[in-house]
Amino acid sequence: MAEPFPPLPPGSTIGILGGGQLGRMLAMAAARLGYRTHVYSPEPDPPAGHVATRTTIAGFDDAEALATFGRSIDVATFEFENVALDGFAALAAAAPIRPAPAVLAVAQDRAREKSFLNRIGVATAPWAPIAHREEAEATVAEVGFPCVLKTARWGYDGKGQAVLHGPEDLAPALDRLAAGRALPPLIVEAFVPFVREVSVLIARDARGNTASFDVVENRHKGGILDLSIAPARIAPETAAAARAAALRVAEAFDLVGLLCLELFVLADGSVLANEIAPRPHNSGHWTIEACAVSQFEQQVRAIAGLPLGDPSRHSDALMRNLIGEAILAFPRLLATPGLIPHHYGKGEVRAGRKMGHVTRLFPLGGLPDEAGIAAAFPDFAP
Repeated sequence: MAEPFPPLPPGSTIGILGGGQLGRMLAMAAARLGYRTHVYSPEPDPPAGHVATRTTIAGFDDAEALATFGRSIDVATFEFENVALDGFAALAAAAPIRPAPAVLAVAQDRAREKSFLNRIGVATAPWAPIAHREEAEATVAEVGFPCVLKTARWGYDGKGQAVLHGPEDLAPALDRLAAGRALPPLIVEAFVPFVREVSVLIARDARGNTASFDVVENRHKGGILDLSIAPARIAPETAAAARAAALRVAEAFDLVGLLCLELFVLADGSVLANEIAPRPHNSGHWTIEACAVSQFEQQVRAIAGLPLGDPSRHSDALMRNLIGEAILAFPRLLATPGLIPHHYGKGEVRAGRKMGHVTRLFPLGGLPDEAGIAAAFPDFAP
């Protein structure tokens, strides 16, 4: 178990690796608890920098910049797992990193992630690694069709993936994933006939205390999360199995921080783990308004040595993402009663880019039916 540590006093500085919307909301939660934040981002004008105390613009491979950053903070955490780990030794020598870089190393590589899950007894869809193009045909045939090819690293929001319905789809998919370069390491994963996609967030502190939020149901469009429904409309036994799997992952990691486990729900109510995100997650945005402690505050509490908050839900909730030009409807959304809007402060509107989200609350047990869910949000067309 990780060594317990004294709580960070108010006025301490939390370093956030990554400057996107998750870092932005993390910085806002830290400020509520009396902490300063220092954002480290390779991108200029990061959204998190708009609300942080200080911002450093440098690459994740810049050991000198990371060391300097580390000397300016009391603890570091991250809002995005697709970051190079090469320079983290310099940062770790100056400040603790929570969750540990070893957790990040597993979560950012799909082959290591699947192996880790299977090793600790968390079931996944059948899968296999592909290191070379020459072995792809035999490996894919062994897993069977339909299946999904995925790059082992640097894939998110549906990027780096290709669905294969038959042998004729393999060669074009390999060419697309290679993008004119050498084929990157891949995994092939059997397509499972799931009935729902769900996720669960769990926090764990250095003393081994844990707190998990309710399991939520997620719907995607084009590989990007579109809608989260809290709580997920699944049997209690299924929800318990999802939370038990997340707890097993957190314990196996000796986690100090927050993680999200995404899972598939099968027709018989069983669950298969899909991905681990050792950070706040898009599917947890509803916690900002529907719980006494949000996922972002819970992350801050865990890494700062504070008591974990009560994750109980006081309201049911629907959360919709504002993707690309949907953000142009923001003035109209502000005028819609009952909607709780969040704008991420991103200057450039791009297709597929998460620009904000909106949440609508309902009394406990008061989630609408499918027609009501469809009517809960206005048209996002600009």
